[in-house]
Amino acid sequence: MGRQTPLFALHRELGARIVDFGGWDMPVQYSSQIGEHHAVRRAAGVFDVSHMCVVDLRGPRVRPFLQQLLANDVGRLRIPGKALYSCMLNERAGVIDDLIVYFLTEEWFRAVVNAGTRDKDLAWIRQHAAAFGVGVTERADLAMLAVQGPEARAKAAQLLSSADGPTAQALPAFVGAELGGWFVARTGYTGEDGFEIMMPAADAVPAWRALNALGVASCGLGARDTLRLEAGMNLYGNDMDESTHPYESGLGWTVALEPRVRQFVGRTALEAILAAGSRDKLVGLVLEDRGVLRSHQKVSTAAGEGEITSGTFSPTLERSIAFARLPEASGAQVQVDIRGKLLNARVVKPPFVRFGKSLLT
Repeated sequence: MGRQTPLFALHRELGARIVDFGGWDMPVQYSSQIGEHHAVRRAAGVFDVSHMCVVDLRGPRVRPFLQQLLANDVGRLRIPGKALYSCMLNERAGVIDDLIVYFLTEEWFRAVVNAGTRDKDLAWIRQHAAAFGVGVTERADLAMLAVQGPEARAKAAQLLSSADGPTAQALPAFVGAELGGWFVARTGYTGEDGFEIMMPAADAVPAWRALNALGVASCGLGARDTLRLEAGMNLYGNDMDESTHPYESGLGWTVALEPRVRQFVGRTALEAILAAGSRDKLVGLVLEDRGVLRSHQKVSTAAGEGEITSGTFSPTLERSIAFARLPEASGAQVQVDIRGKLLNARVVKPPFVRFGKSLLT
């Protein structure tokens, strides 16, 4: 038996199929994975993301600490509640994890890291925090719900007070605020609008039931995966890990090499990678023949062989899509080896879907 979130008993009560995910017992689906996917695209769904690790970082030198720890630049964060997505790299520029960090005050930042990497992440963060006198506190007392979809913010705001509801609805994208004892952040991973809400563990079950009563669908990891892939968002362990760097993982946009005086872990290795020139790249694929794209399938290109890192059938597009790591000069048309048969696929730029609409041309 793995670790369990405060919502585990409710998931069982609601008939969810439970699977192991990064050492946690998590719901993969409640009834229909495709139905849950469409609920998010068309209305609203709620996901248990309490297995994610919330970490509070405090101290007078917390900002310079994060400027050294992260490849993206927290110097950009000046508005309280503003969030930043970044990779945390090792000295070889391998991706230890991808995370979100929130600026709360000059002495308090909050990070959210992945469930499967929480132990190594905490060890790495604490190792580097010691030199800056930064306190590192895992917030195991908190649960976290992600409410996603075109109706998500309006539904979730009804759980707040009459004063806090409108404040939550007015939050700009990628900004969070403490409202009525909950931290409500307008972030997500589905390509739809919505909130991620951190709350005391005891509040999680009543909040989930209240959302269900408002017509918000219970959703599991299966729908989460198809939604995030349609939205062109990486999954740690599939699309990047410590053996890959941001530039070959579609995450070059998260690396801030300016200002040049900022020395962060992995910078020297990244600069050497850029100077070396040609490298693999992470691209989107759309299958043009009949079949389903899956992780680890081999891809034949004009420039050599590549591999699918994440693949699935897209319920929104009704066709198979994938991320693949390919040689830089691979061309626009490739072939995927599916059970010994080479099937045609087209290289596209993710995301595949945004706000429920196809971005394929």
